[in-house]
Amino acid sequence: MNAQAAKTNAPLVCVSCHERLQGPLVCSHCGKLQGSQNTDYFALFGLPRKLWIDIAGLEQKFLQMSWKLHPDNFVNASEEERELSLKRSSELNDAYRALKDRVARVEYLLAIEGERKEGEKKQQAPPELLEEVFEFNESLDELREAKAAGLELDGMKERLHVAEKNFGAKLAEVDAEMQETGKDWDKAVDASADEATRKNIMGRLNEHLNRRSYIRNLVLSVAKELAEV
Repeated sequence: MNAQAAKTNAPLVCVSCHERLQGPLVCSHCGKLQGSQNTDYFALFGLPRKLWIDIAGLEQKFLQMSWKLHPDNFVNASEEERELSLKRSSELNDAYRALKDRVARVEYLLAIEGERKEGEKKQQAPPELLEEVFEFNESLDELREAKAAGLELDGMKERLHVAEKNFGAKLAEVDAEMQETGKDWDKAVDASADEATRKNIMGRLNEHLNRRSYIRNLVLSVAKELAEV
């Protein structure tokens, strides 16, 4: 595990009584609300940095922790504590949104591991899609010219529907590949794999995310054009 991860997952100590915390929100010894201690989203919910998550269990923990931060519990507290409860509640909501979504979860994991890499590759068409993307762009040009000329668009719409289906299938393929690589990551975590192995898997996850982003943009572009026909 890298230095950042080790620091983030270090045992938390109450800022008031200095006893070891059982959870990152409220001290079970003195009842004091805790300020942020650089706890990552996984650690906030008491989870290892793995990509398979029991979503029902995550939701249950979220509801339990949300109640601890509910304003009703701080009616008689100081203004500082009330503000802190709102801040921690916001952090908890952000953590829940990130972890409950499978794609956002991968992005967050790579971000805290310092391995999320975006850039030019994200904007490049995956090699296996070059021909389809070229044909799609040609179809868009023809569609716009036909619309401007007031011509029949049924044939153009059919080509867009085909493109939509093909891109949708490619998106599903990328999601399946990312899920399998996610399993490799979880196995590496369980086995305390070396840094080289972990970086290799994270590199593959990055590639999946970048390809997914490009293909999803294509899917959205097709849907937008079809909605305007």
